[in-house]
Amino acid sequence: MRGQLAALSIAAVVIIIGVPLWWRTTETYRAWLPVSQIQELANLELQLSADVEVVFARGTVTPEQQKKIPLTLSQDDEHVVDEDTSLRYRYETRYRTATIMEEDALNQPTAAEADLSLHMLSESPCGSLVVYVVPESTSLLPEDVEVYIGQRRTALLRIGTQMRVGRTLDQLLDHLEPRIKKLLQLMSFSHTDITAALSDRVRLSPGNKESIADSMRAFKSSPGYEITFSLLNPDPKSHRLHWDIEGAVQTFIQPLLTKLEPLANFSIDSQILYYAMLGVNPRFDNSHNAYTLNADSLAHVINPVEARLGSNAASSNPVLNFLLYVPDANHSPLYIQDRKKQQVPSNAFHSPRWGGIMVYNVNSFYGPDVAFPVDININMAKVMGVFLAQLRLLLGVQSSTPPPGFLVAPCGSSGLADWELDRLMWSRSVENIATATTTITSLAQLLDQIGNIVINDNIAQQVSSAVTSLQLAVAELESGNLGFALQYSKEAILASERAFFDPSLLHLLYFPDDQKFAIYIPLFLPMCVPILLSLLKIASEVRQRRRDKQTKTD
Repeated sequence: MRGQLAALSIAAVVIIIGVPLWWRTTETYRAWLPVSQIQELANLELQLSADVEVVFARGTVTPEQQKKIPLTLSQDDEHVVDEDTSLRYRYETRYRTATIMEEDALNQPTAAEADLSLHMLSESPCGSLVVYVVPESTSLLPEDVEVYIGQRRTALLRIGTQMRVGRTLDQLLDHLEPRIKKLLQLMSFSHTDITAALSDRVRLSPGNKESIADSMRAFKSSPGYEITFSLLNPDPKSHRLHWDIEGAVQTFIQPLLTKLEPLANFSIDSQILYYAMLGVNPRFDNSHNAYTLNADSLAHVINPVEARLGSNAASSNPVLNFLLYVPDANHSPLYIQDRKKQQVPSNAFHSPRWGGIMVYNVNSFYGPDVAFPVDININMAKVMGVFLAQLRLLLGVQSSTPPPGFLVAPCGSSGLADWELDRLMWSRSVENIATATTTITSLAQLLDQIGNIVINDNIAQQVSSAVTSLQLAVAELESGNLGFALQYSKEAILASERAFFDPSLLHLLYFPDDQKFAIYIPLFLPMCVPILLSLLKIASEVRQRRRDKQTKTD
């Protein structure tokens, strides 16, 4: 009897205390995640709203037509990209007549001066556009130009010959609508740009080769970029090179980076590499009496040079490399040829998502009887003009060809027009949202499939922060607040990547269930078998007693 009580006591302790304690101490902690909201983000419905203000100058509408000008008109354009992604473009157009001060600004001698005067009157908010409709007889635009796009967020649109005063207001608005839509696609966003920005979510159409090429050339959106300028001197015994890289960066590059501050942070460094040779031996061309690099050999130039550049291990940001190569005296002059065997005017080329290389010939700086080494001062204005154009391409500033009749003003000293910044911000906002939604939904699927991964509170907080930022970014895009949309999208992508790449989510830290059984069975089986046999014996004795008692009763 004492043995049975001992067995029952041990079994009770194991079942009542041991098993719950073991279960509690070995269970996987999984913090709560907003799964339903993540599933909603998996079906992405984006609406981009652009505000357009059309201002009629004196001589474009009659006094009677001024009274009938509508205050606002809305136009929606919907596109289904794939089964999980849809786009809607909303254009909010407001109409009014020009004020007296705007009329004075439009009386300036040139379109550029008028653009500056209009900008001084009022600065248009980020993501918006103001179109000034000017009469056919205006002297601001050349005869063959119908639309002038300035450096800011304004454009001048000449009223057509067929739309002289006397036509109805509806005919005038119908005449302006297609040209205003072209302006929007050029100065704000186009469906081609937005679908290219969605490349992390959807497969791009093979027919859209231009957008595919542009998206593959530019670096992906990142919170920061490292820019490195390198001077390659393969022949320091012949050439003693001097370059004012610090002054050149401040003059040519820094204004552009200052304007791009809403998009990312930039850091710049420079270096000089001696005895750095190209990985390709140039060929001598008798017809030009010069050495040449053809287009097919350019792909083999980068790898040998890249090994000498070094890397910034302290930062995970993408690196943009700009190399200035001065050929040695035995291979000068050196020119780059395109696929048509024509010399490239800039004598430079760029590699997608890597950087650019420019060949700078110095043989014209000295004669055949010169004593080496020769001191050479590099023309940094010429060099930085090339690097600035390459930097714009690599950061995604697309220099699309304007339609016939459109005149685009030069971007000025900053290297970037206001409307070009807006266009880049639209694309980056959509790209960040697409990347963050893909990252967060992939993480949710991973955690759902592997149930024994620990989800700590820090990961749950990052996921919730990413979801909240994504919802705010989508809402701000819908409201047309481009600056806030970009900021929230940046916060979303940072939070989603911090959660996705958290070290505690490494699947190698967790064991499958069969391996857990292999670990626990040798521990629990020797203890459980005696207890189980004792319980079976006690149950058998209890049944036997009941039978004996039943027999005596009968």
